[in-house]
Amino acid sequence: MSLRHPKRENLKSRKDIDQLFSEGKSISQYPVKLLYIKMETYPFSKAAFAVPKRNFKRAVDRNRIKRQMREAYRLNKSVLNTNKPGHYALLFLYIGSDAEAYTAISQAFAHLLKSVQK
Repeated sequence: MSLRHPKRENLKSRKDIDQLFSEGKSISQYPVKLLYIKMETYPFSKAAFAVPKRNFKRAVDRNRIKRQMREAYRLNKSVLNTNKPGHYALLFLYIGSDAEAYTAISQAFAHLLKSVQK
């Protein structure tokens, strides 16, 4: 499996994001919360990443955390494609109030993606 995260794997559809909030399930592993829903129509899993402006006023800080989250997802997304078939719409929400080290974010992503697969 490729470790790439091409643009087509970004979750951008407003309709799908609204469905994710209304019907999706959630799992938390500090400092990240995951909202997910299984999508039968997707040819592959799609992901979105969000960092609240309330906790991080400067765009530089929000963008850095989003970059770290995208990287952690890119390296751990192969967990989703093992065992069970199916594709998901995923929204990763940063719930920490302070910027955590990349290792903490990466470990949270590994745990969350394993939980989705179960």
